[in-house]
Amino acid sequence: MSARNRQRARRRAGSHRNLTDQLDHWYRAAELRDGWLRSALSTEPADRDRAERALTGLYARLGRPRPRFRWVASPRQAVDLLDEPPIRYGGPTDPDLPWHLARQLADEVHGLRRRLDDRTRSAGEPPWWVGRSPLVATRPPAEALDAGARLDDLLDTGVRDSLHRTVRDGIRAVVRSGLVAEVPEPPGLRWHGQHDVAWLAHYDVRRQLRPGRYDPDDDRHLDLWAEVARSCGWWWPRKGVCVVTERTTVAHTEPVPGAHHGERRSHNGHGPAVGYADGTGGHAWHGTAVPEWVVHDPTVERIARERNVEVRRCAIEHLGWDAYLAEARLRLLAEAPDPGNPGCRLQLYDLPRQVWGRPARVLLAVNGSVERDGRRRRYGLTVPDHLDDPVAAAGWSYGLTGDQYARLLRRT
Repeated sequence: MSARNRQRARRRAGSHRNLTDQLDHWYRAAELRDGWLRSALSTEPADRDRAERALTGLYARLGRPRPRFRWVASPRQAVDLLDEPPIRYGGPTDPDLPWHLARQLADEVHGLRRRLDDRTRSAGEPPWWVGRSPLVATRPPAEALDAGARLDDLLDTGVRDSLHRTVRDGIRAVVRSGLVAEVPEPPGLRWHGQHDVAWLAHYDVRRQLRPGRYDPDDDRHLDLWAEVARSCGWWWPRKGVCVVTERTTVAHTEPVPGAHHGERRSHNGHGPAVGYADGTGGHAWHGTAVPEWVVHDPTVERIARERNVEVRRCAIEHLGWDAYLAEARLRLLAEAPDPGNPGCRLQLYDLPRQVWGRPARVLLAVNGSVERDGRRRRYGLTVPDHLDDPVAAAGWSYGLTGDQYARLLRRT
């Protein structure tokens, strides 16, 4: 073998070993991420002793003695117990304010995360504003790495962003939506215990993959926050007292279609998607937080009164488009074969102002992708009221003209 060929072979072997090492790191990271997700979705009773020890440790870092702990069943009960005015951000820090200690803890967390970020950045890693490779969001992990994506980018997207989407944008948002529906301005500066896993997993995975990268004191500090997240629900730290909630008793989710990193979304078509032992919680329809009536009793009249377009969409989907069209007595303007979805049809209906709040039309189409249950979802898209051709309306939804849409081989 010539010297040039031997050099090429060594480069290929080195590249293969590097990819293998990266995949091993990724599979370990995915295992750790899934463990954090199980904590976020846990419906087991809180480990009160474990939580109180960790929370006492966080108080001690501020020079505060062990607080008195008040355990409650849900965030709703915590709000009733605290009975304090909502926080006003941007004002001066007053030690007499009930949430002053919570602000001190927030400053502690900010400093911890800044230091961990400094230790986390790999040699040669571009600054955060440069952006990540789109490969990590659009391809399965092994394919993304094989195509040249950086492992650090994959860890950001596949761990932190995945849990952020599932837990913060999903579970936590549903709980908050249900809480705000009853208490428009609940007390602020709280932490979310089991629902704070996204940022914790981000730093925990990095230190598990590369031990010794953090300062020992920061390691211990991170451990305290991790212990809290693994042992209880939402909590409100106050001077001399810490109000802590139990974990959720109900947490219904489903896989996000087409997701590459284990993302899930809140959904329950028969009851609360997230709930607590006292019966409080929140409802969700395929990832969208909705009022209770959307799940239990969607009607044409309620849909007409609803101002939020996403809530209306969810209610119609639950009721069923065929039932909605019949009960609302919408007028079919035109229908045509769907050029981008062979074998399916496009239907354009008129939406009276009293139904939608403004002149509009709805295009009824069939999803080009198959759902996880093997079916194709029928869905409606609101389009401008001047469109009277279903193909032109479908094109408008993609930013195309009707002629351009008609030449599509297949849409997704």
